[in-house]
Amino acid sequence: MWRQWIPFWHPGVSPHGGDVDLLFIGLLVTSSLVLGLLFFLLALFCVRYRASNQIDRGHQTSKSWHWEVGWTAASLICFLALFVWGASIYFQIFRTPPEEMSVFVVARQWMWKVQHTGGQSEINTLHIPVNRPIRLVMASQDVIHSFFIPALRLKHDVVPGRYQDLEITVQVPGHYHLFCAEYCGTEHSGMSGEIVAMEAADYTAWLGSQTPSSPLAQEGGVLFRELGCSGCHGIGSKVRAPLLEGVYGKPVPLADGSVVTADDKYIRDSILLPRSQIAAGYEPLMPSFEGKIDEEQLLKLIAYIKSLGGHGS
Repeated sequence: MWRQWIPFWHPGVSPHGGDVDLLFIGLLVTSSLVLGLLFFLLALFCVRYRASNQIDRGHQTSKSWHWEVGWTAASLICFLALFVWGASIYFQIFRTPPEEMSVFVVARQWMWKVQHTGGQSEINTLHIPVNRPIRLVMASQDVIHSFFIPALRLKHDVVPGRYQDLEITVQVPGHYHLFCAEYCGTEHSGMSGEIVAMEAADYTAWLGSQTPSSPLAQEGGVLFRELGCSGCHGIGSKVRAPLLEGVYGKPVPLADGSVVTADDKYIRDSILLPRSQIAAGYEPLMPSFEGKIDEEQLLKLIAYIKSLGGHGS
């Protein structure tokens, strides 16, 4: 492998690591060629068109238009090819693989809090099994953060007010650095952690050794009742509100005639901004819970609603 010739270049441990490395090398080579060409032409013109050199400097427009068109077209084709190459790798990385396992990540100044669906939680550490697709559902409690794992060749911004999905797969067991790649405050440099990739048997043993308080969906069910949500969305409620059993992942007709899918983002927006997407046939009676619950509580509520439809992962 060509990476063995570069002592500081560590190979990626994800399925797309090699593709990202090749794209990076392609960008470096292309940029180097363009830079070299510019310096060559600069030196050539400085020598050829120096003041003491007797050379024809007339008819500049008629002499140079074909060169202008040529290098502009060549540059456009070259960089469009790089764009297509990069876009194809992007779509490979951000595809949704089958049988993925969900893990929730909440970013805040200055730490990563990880919540597994079984109730296990971690700070600045993420334990995952190797060779299994993992779906990270990420949210920020305060400012913009960036979830960066160099060994996986992955970086994704975590923006307040919305969920970010990132699918990762680690092929080699080990410990891999996790960084925040977006300046997020005075202690930004200390917002780091690690990804611990384990064999399936070791991961199962690790899960069993943890002592979760209760599964995430169960905690969400308790919170659902404490907030009074069951009084409107429960069976037999006197308030006419949509039932939530089996709603996750299904199309939801809206009052404006459009249709949305009841995914994590839709449920989150329905809790915080209930009047933004009103379900068809229902009055906009639900109050907003914005500022009353945090991102961790939102994740628990979503896990509970997913479990009602048999979508708990």
